[in-house]
Amino acid sequence: MRLLENLASASLYEGAVVAKNFTAAFYAEPAKYSYFSGCSQGGRQGMALAQRYPDLFDGIAAAAPAINWNSLFVGGTYANFLMNLYGMYPPSCEVEALTAAAIEACDGLDGVVDGILSDPGACDFDPVNLVGTTIKCAAGPQANGSGNGSTTERKISLGAATIVQKTWDGPRRANNSRMWYGPGQEATLVGGIYPNVGGSLAPIGTNCSANSTCTLDPLVLFQEWIRFYVLKNPTADTSKLSLEEFEEIFDSSAREYRSMIDTSNPDLSAFRQAGGKLITYHGTADELIPFRGSVDYYQRVTKLDPNVHDFYRLFLAPGLYHCIGGPGPYPDTTFDSLVQWVENGVAPDSLLATSVGTDPIIQRPLCPYPQKQKFLKTLNGTENFICE
Repeated sequence: MRLLENLASASLYEGAVVAKNFTAAFYAEPAKYSYFSGCSQGGRQGMALAQRYPDLFDGIAAAAPAINWNSLFVGGTYANFLMNLYGMYPPSCEVEALTAAAIEACDGLDGVVDGILSDPGACDFDPVNLVGTTIKCAAGPQANGSGNGSTTERKISLGAATIVQKTWDGPRRANNSRMWYGPGQEATLVGGIYPNVGGSLAPIGTNCSANSTCTLDPLVLFQEWIRFYVLKNPTADTSKLSLEEFEEIFDSSAREYRSMIDTSNPDLSAFRQAGGKLITYHGTADELIPFRGSVDYYQRVTKLDPNVHDFYRLFLAPGLYHCIGGPGPYPDTTFDSLVQWVENGVAPDSLLATSVGTDPIIQRPLCPYPQKQKFLKTLNGTENFICE
């Protein structure tokens, strides 16, 4: 348990103090300003510093933060749970076809067709409408999209549409009340963002044989949290859970670990009083950490402090995957904007974001929540988008 406490927060304080002492010793004077920057677990660490050690850093960039840890780590297994509950394991081609259809249906809602959903909340695409549609799939044994190079035809099943829809929506209890959030419709639900680890980071991961029989490829990162920390049984079988048992695991994780590692305390008054500045960006195509979790946290902070905009700003990044990648632009100006805010008092009205590995290169401003991008005229060019 001590190791988990170190991960949660203790090591952050100790590491910062040691680093500051080394810096002061090397330069014979302390640093004038101190900054922290991280994404995912690093983003959670940044939020932990703002919440627990508000005097340590002048500026914090906490991207796609893994806050609301217990909701995230148990809720993140929801698609795995659904597939086991229904006994349905859709091949990746069906899931990919439904994702592509959602993007195609809602792409133009922001005024420009570019493969990016600038306002995911406006997309009401229902995947059930595609049940029975014929698609092409890779033939032969498949592991999250691979095959033998040839193709075969199959129809989108009701099971695939149901699992995808419920995954987008996020976990719900038997009474239909929300437990947590799901990823956006443009998120990559199969294959994972890191190909070298395959489906272990895919929300809907399956392995399919040559005869199209598919089995679950579990999201290992989150499943192991349940086995090791919640059930305290590394060999526990989570493949036969009822909804009531899933709910109990969700609630048990929160009861035991929320105060230690959830990192979801909305009271940032001490950080504000210390003069700190905090910037978060979160991709709306993030499949691992739902961007709505960051929105939920920002809204809770705002309820406590209506002037939160003076020291903390959240920027949603349409089309961006987990931390980086995807069709949407990446805000590589985040740290520079943070420095300007801390040292010169210039708060960022937007973050300039540039796409990585796309042709053409896309540049757009990311807007401070709750503002949204508004398209003005022609494709590409930051001057064609405003925040309002």
